[in-house]
Amino acid sequence: MSAIADAILAARRARQVLQPLGADSPADTAAGYAAQRALAERVGAVPPAGFKIGATTKQMQDYLGLAGPAAGFVAAAGLHGTPARLRYADFHAPGAECEVALRLGRDLPAGTQDEAAIADAVAEVFAAIEIVERRYGDLGELGTPTLIADQVFHAGGVLGAPVRDWRGLDLGAVRGRITVDGEARGEGRGADLLGHPLRALRWLAGSEAAAAFGGLRAGQVVFLGSVTPPIWLDGPCRVVVAFDSLGEVSLALD
Repeated sequence: MSAIADAILAARRARQVLQPLGADSPADTAAGYAAQRALAERVGAVPPAGFKIGATTKQMQDYLGLAGPAAGFVAAAGLHGTPARLRYADFHAPGAECEVALRLGRDLPAGTQDEAAIADAVAEVFAAIEIVERRYGDLGELGTPTLIADQVFHAGGVLGAPVRDWRGLDLGAVRGRITVDGEARGEGRGADLLGHPLRALRWLAGSEAAAAFGGLRAGQVVFLGSVTPPIWLDGPCRVVVAFDSLGEVSLALD
């Protein structure tokens, strides 16, 4: 797995598209998550600050050519509070996603969990922006296991103010909207995430990603997925994500 981690880190440092890895490509999704774990070890992110879940909506699965969700670790250095101000030049072809996120208050062991245990583990919920990078060419040629090894587009995230009394909210009904420089670019609702945002967390707990990292831990942040396709950004701009009942989060890229 070290050769895969080396190739990923080299492409990122050079701000280059990650090329198909040929004979070094992970053979299946389990190998992809093992390579992702090796990458996390290389960058000092074990245990990670959290996880991102990609392709929790049908439109995102179609967009990425995936049969179901995929997950990536989140490093602490990439997490920012709102309002965030970062440099556009520090990213490779960046984009933004309109996300529901949460913070765990209890550990969740890797494996299938019932709905009550999932809900009980959630300490707070917030609106969030995931920063992604368009660092791939032909995804079909790259392959899903390599996409997984490279954290499924993840480059960072911005967290809104926490909502601690979230149990009084219908998270499936909350509607999120994303704007760029004041222009509406997309919207969706919590139910777009596998039918309900907490179903995405349940998927993560039972996933190969959770198994690779030894389960989920209290304090970790989980980006549950974007209710819109990624919005690719052509240059410096201001991105705002707002969810009914969850508040607003903003990112300025200078």
